[in-house]
Amino acid sequence: MDELPDIVDLVSLSDDELKQTIRDFESQEHDLSRQRRILHGKLDILRAELVLRMQREHQEGKSIISGRDVALLARILAGKGVGDSDDHDDVTSPTDDLPKAEKS
Repeated sequence: MDELPDIVDLVSLSDDELKQTIRDFESQEHDLSRQRRILHGKLDILRAELVLRMQREHQEGKSIISGRDVALLARILAGKGVGDSDDHDDVTSPTDDLPKAEKS
């Protein structure tokens, strides 16, 4: 990514150079925004798959809420948050229970 010239250098730029610098940064912003939208789409797909799997497990009679989920919710509701504890053993990610191959 291009670095923004020092403010002193900005003063020395011609109007055309300044406009080109603006266009360059707008182009970079557009590319990053597109990348962000693609990543959000991928996350949506992955989350939808996780929901489908949880629904399937629920239909098969399996519990989809674990004791860890309840403990985490209790911590959040108590205002302790997820990362406020020195003891991280009881705090997990929603994907921690998935087999390693499915965690990508």
